[in-house]
Amino acid sequence: MTAPTNTLLDRYQEYRVRRWLVHETRMAGMLPGWRTRHRRRVLVILTAVAIFGVFATGVLCAFDLRWGPLVILPFLAVFFPAWIMLRIASQSQDNAPEQTLDEWQIAQRNTARSIGLTITQTLTLVPVFYLIYGAVLAPEASAFRTAYAGGVMALATLLAGGCAPAMILGWNQPDPEPEA
Repeated sequence: MTAPTNTLLDRYQEYRVRRWLVHETRMAGMLPGWRTRHRRRVLVILTAVAIFGVFATGVLCAFDLRWGPLVILPFLAVFFPAWIMLRIASQSQDNAPEQTLDEWQIAQRNTARSIGLTITQTLTLVPVFYLIYGAVLAPEASAFRTAYAGGVMALATLLAGGCAPAMILGWNQPDPEPEA
């Protein structure tokens, strides 16, 4: 009896490659002026500032500022366009299937993903410890305020770790070669 050559994971990977190629074709001509290293670095900085702002909003909410939850809106208004533009300008290499990348790109992507995981694990400790010890050290604090502030801080740390691979690759990729 022979083993099946086309397992569920193989079929999913083939589907992912097909979907990736369609996505890459659709995005290939978008934002040509933003594909330079300088412009990608501007997008990385905007994304990082927005993520930091989301985290700072969580800290403000922890101190019970009434207008604190509204502060998140401008940061999200900066984050989403900057993040989407960064993914387009860097060709979403951080999420590309292995079959679509060469060996150097795979190594770069895997390194960036490893750093992103480390960032996620490390930074998420801050809101986790806030949530754990916040209730112990300040039992009179509002449970809603504590939960909201911790949730916003956790969101920011997860965004930082999840966006880190694309930010690292976008920062380090060389300028695209001019088309002849």
